[in-house]
Amino acid sequence: MGGEAQESPLLRSVSSSDESSGQALKRTGTIWTATAHVIAGVIGAGVLSLAWSMAQLGWIAGPLAMIVFASVTLVSAHLICDCYRFPDPESGPNRNRSFMEAVGFYLGKRSQQVCGIFAQESFYGCGIAYTITAATSVRAIQRSNCYHREGHDAVCKYGDTSFMLVFGIIQMVASQIPNFHDMEWLSILAAIMSFAYSFIGFGLGFAKVIENGRVEGSISGVPTVDVGDKLWLVFEALGDIAFAYPYSTILLEIQDTLKSPPAENKTMKKASRAAIFITTFFYLCCGCFGYAAFGNQTPGNLLSGFGFYEPYWLIDFANACVVLHLVGGYQIFSQPVFALVEGWLANRYPRSWFVNKPYTLKLPLFPPLHVNPLRLCFRTAYVASTTTIAMAFPYFNQVLGVLGALNFWPLAIYFPVEMYFVQKNIGAWTRKWIVLKMFSLLCFLFTIMGLIGSIQGLIKARFS
Repeated sequence: MGGEAQESPLLRSVSSSDESSGQALKRTGTIWTATAHVIAGVIGAGVLSLAWSMAQLGWIAGPLAMIVFASVTLVSAHLICDCYRFPDPESGPNRNRSFMEAVGFYLGKRSQQVCGIFAQESFYGCGIAYTITAATSVRAIQRSNCYHREGHDAVCKYGDTSFMLVFGIIQMVASQIPNFHDMEWLSILAAIMSFAYSFIGFGLGFAKVIENGRVEGSISGVPTVDVGDKLWLVFEALGDIAFAYPYSTILLEIQDTLKSPPAENKTMKKASRAAIFITTFFYLCCGCFGYAAFGNQTPGNLLSGFGFYEPYWLIDFANACVVLHLVGGYQIFSQPVFALVEGWLANRYPRSWFVNKPYTLKLPLFPPLHVNPLRLCFRTAYVASTTTIAMAFPYFNQVLGVLGALNFWPLAIYFPVEMYFVQKNIGAWTRKWIVLKMFSLLCFLFTIMGLIGSIQGLIKARFS
């Protein structure tokens, strides 16, 4: 989120067959639970790059960019909220319980397939980003302890390749648990850890400003040799901010937990407004205080870039929270991909022993683990591929920028706008149609700029 993230799918997708099978769904969610789910889903590792983004944009464009992305995310959320029920957004009998289900219902199977490609690519990319970030945080713990022992001027250099390999091995083992994504404690732990390290980053930045007795930074941001380099960095910063905000892929799942009356779309809109306001305030605090503390020297990752050295134990704790969050977060993002591929193969080859036959593995002191050859081979290869790519491109800001820019427009703007046209029966070339099309076009241009800048930064970091 934004992003993580965009930061993770903290809620399970509700199957459209749940109610038809006679299992009545009990919806008890309120505006408070919805607000909490949105905040937990949005705030993630992406918050650690916001101070760096502020440094590239400067004191005017930086906060303005965050406010603009917050406003765009809010508009997108309002459009999606009205697509939960059909034909009436408040009382229609047809429910769309997930983003993918809504895209298929309003725009057809082909659009659903295209949306699915972007969604699965987003999950896969987050696995790569999580591997990079986890290894960076473990390395930061080592460096923090080294600086504490030997002084801040000591040469404390550690590689991160071995940490990526260890993280990948852990994920290979964890991925063999068939229903790992159904363990509610995993999402709760990930959310708690994300809040912990985010608050610590904000607190350390605030304390640093007080210690310095002045506000660093400038209106134009970090100076560069020529205008071209500045543009690349600005575009990359926009991609990082885009990664931190949208939560379109989990909004309808959250909305499906709400009780009614009042109508779910009204409650969800209020929850979205509250959550985005809180998140934006928090993002501005992290980004602005981080930039105010370090100015042109603002690190790419607020916790592992070593703008802070002391208290070393707090920095170690914050980075440990990052690692714990990402160990669980990797599985939360990967399980939908596992389920999609394995479910498709099971339907395609129902009689294949390789695909369907389970084997029970008994280990001392552990409950029996049920595995099958497909799960063992596919999930191991999947984790190995994300680990390999992360080792080849271990660049935190650039990877987040690529992921944020690549998925922002299609998932947060294009599909919500097109679904809203169908839901509201908005005709072509009407005033509302023109306004929303222009909104989509502008967001598309921002996405292209962010994507180009992030890819350029990734290539430059890889081959420089």
